[in-house]
Formats: sequence, structure tokens, C-alpha cells
Amino acid sequence: MYGDAFRWGLTLQTYVQLTMLEQHTRPQTLPVRLMERSIHSARYIFVENLYRRGDMSEVDYVILSEWFNWILRNINVSVDLIVYLRTTPETCYQRLKMRCREEEKVIPLEYLNAIHQLYEEWLTKGSCFPKTAPVLVIEADHDIQKMSEIYEQNRDRILTAGTQKHSP
Repeated sequence: MYGDAFRWGLTLQTYVQLTMLEQHTRPQTLPVRLMERSIHSARYIFVENLYRRGDMSEVDYVILSEWFNWILRNINVSVDLIVYLRTTPETCYQRLKMRCREEEKVIPLEYLNAIHQLYEEWLTKGSCFPKTAPVLVIEADHDIQKMSEIYEQNRDRILTAGTQKHSP
């Protein structure tokens, strides 16, 4: 995908939208559902990035956007809380390199900068797309031990988001 985003962008994002829709609509048996990404971030971040970079044609962008908008109007894909683990693109890049995944070796820092900017616009500035839920911003440029401590400090808010009122 990263090697030829224009060729594979629509295919991948169509599949992502489908799998995210499946995750959102899967019957829930536990009181909390945690998702790494949502149908909202797929559209507002990854589809948007492809289009802005010129890696998706306007017609493909419009088709995915219309399908996404239809989903929002007709299917409950709401979320109770967005936990934004704000990490600098440089830290993300270092972590990618440490993971040593073959498919991620071609991801440039420039790509991560663009993704970061879109998340900032959407979740902290509110200038790009509607916020779909209250947003809890957690600074995440820390090691795993510190992140565990931060999680514990925010655990109740994260795990009870659907049962309490929060201010954005």
C-alpha cells in the first residue's frame, strides 16, 4: 500500500471502512469496547490524508465520503469517548523502526507528520471534522512504564465513558 498509495488507496480504505463497520456493529457482550481506531478515524484521517496528498482521485474520495456519510445516517457507529494518545511524529517513527515490520519500512517521517496534523486538527482544534465524542488527550511520548501509570490515572474515565457525562 505505502509503495503505491494511488493504486491501492481506494481498495485498502474500502476494506478498512468495512472492517471498522463490522467492529462498530458487532454485538457487545461486555460493558466496554476498546478499539484502536474507528470508522471515524479511518475517514477523517487516513482517507483525508490520501486525498490531500494526491494519492486518491477526487471520484474515489467522493465515493468513500458518500458511503461513510450514508453509514453515519443509517447505522449507529457512535462512540462514548475518544482517547487520543498524542505522540510526536518523531516518536512514532522511532517506534515503527523498533517494531521492524517489513511493510512499515517504507513509511517516511513526512507521512507521520501529515497524519499527526490531521489528528490535531480533528481532535484538539476541531477545525476539520466534527468531534464524534468527548476527547481525552493523553501525552504518550513516554516509555511503557510511564504510560501504564498514566493509564491507571485515567482508567475510571476511560472505562466508564458510556455511563458518565464528560466535558470535551
